[in-house]
Amino acid sequence: MDRKLKTWEIALMFGILISVTVGSWLGREQQGLADSVIRFHVIANSDSEADQALKLAVRDRVLARAEELYPQDATLAQAQTALEGHLNALAAAGREVVEEQGYDYPVTARLEDCWFPTKEYEGFALPAGNYTALRVVIGEGRGQNWWCVAFPPLCLGAASETVDQALEAGHFTPDQGALVTGDGKGYVLKFKAMELLGELQGLFQP
Repeated sequence: MDRKLKTWEIALMFGILISVTVGSWLGREQQGLADSVIRFHVIANSDSEADQALKLAVRDRVLARAEELYPQDATLAQAQTALEGHLNALAAAGREVVEEQGYDYPVTARLEDCWFPTKEYEGFALPAGNYTALRVVIGEGRGQNWWCVAFPPLCLGAASETVDQALEAGHFTPDQGALVTGDGKGYVLKFKAMELLGELQGLFQP
């Protein structure tokens, strides 16, 4: 009985050590990515089919308006400044869509620090963690979320092409580009492992 217990304890300790080591590395990688992007977070009024469709229409209009605000060859700091200075205009763009479709929901837009789960998109993925985000809330904001990236604009066009463009523009390092596009193989599984580790750490925090 004691022998089995010791073996189990050793296996558990080894698993914790591996998790902490991998989690530490992934945490640094995530922080590097968080310092290179502005996420985009749209929350629907409700989960009804109509409100979910409205959410996507608002998403498209706000993304298009946001891209118009960026200076040519904008840096992350310039993009963030442009967004911060036009939050009312971005909210108004969302309200235009709401009114065009016959609703009277309010729409708010703000930049804030938000936690995002691991998200896999067409051609790239981003790990769970805290990111600066352009957050758009429609109506009561009780519906399903939509997440992506406002800058660099990875949510429009072919994702692989825009990641390449972000690399060329210097928004991502080569290692970050390889990480988000999966050139390192198993990246989504690694991201999920980091997300799970974060949740486990949260259980033991006071």
